[in-house]
Amino acid sequence: MRAIFVQVKCELGRTYEVAAEAVDTVEQVSEVYSTSGHWDLLIKCYLPADMDVGRFVGEQIQTLPHIRDTHTIITFNAFT
Repeated sequence: MRAIFVQVKCELGRTYEVAAEAVDTVEQVSEVYSTSGHWDLLIKCYLPADMDVGRFVGEQIQTLPHIRDTHTIITFNAFT
């Protein structure tokens, strides 16, 4: 499994709705955080190593209602 983070900009007034929809409908979503600054949400996802990241983000995250923009961060190593 590999972790990716997707920063999300939502339509005005829809941040909590988008967060709930992501948690409820996208199996790979682990955690969703509200954030300050340019992005409204930070979504942490765990994907199988063979899953296409671009296809996942484009089909599972960007198609959620009320999302205006995304920025994907692909991780390499987790340090504990």
